Amino acid sequence: MMIKNCWIQSILFFCAALCVVSCGGSKKKLAGITVHEIHNPATANRESSKNERMPVLTFETTTHDFGRVVRGEKLSYSFKFTNTGNANLIIESTETSCNCTASTPPKAPIRPGESGVINVSFDSKTKSGLITNAVLVSANTYPVITMLKINANVVNP
Repeated sequence: MMIKNCWIQSILFFCAALCVVSCGGSKKKLAGITVHEIHNPATANRESSKNERMPVLTFETTTHDFGRVVRGEKLSYSFKFTNTGNANLIIESTETSCNCTASTPPKAPIRPGESGVINVSFDSKTKSGLITNAVLVSANTYPVITMLKINANVVNP
């Protein structure tokens, strides 16, 4: 019976792995370009060179402290950034560390010298105490991931 269960578990694992691999073929389009088509030698090689045409994501600040917040408040903050590099910046996605936090990145490419914002909202209704949440920004930069943080001290009403 034990061997039969292992055999069934192995088959189920193989089917699940095959499904995950086959589902990975979808390509997200950004401004008419699939993210997989973005050529960025620095991110591929994990090296950066000043001679390469690279976008550079430069934030005014990467941390925002909401301070003392009464539980139930909904707050938002706009992280301002500039593309200080010499190629178009494409923000592929933003992911938050908690369901109480949401983020909205710009959809269009940001040209060199141009600025943009990533809007972050925080709903404190299920939180209490000192809170730190992260927003991971994935872009065609080196490094690929940039972390933004929001802090709050949520108190009872």
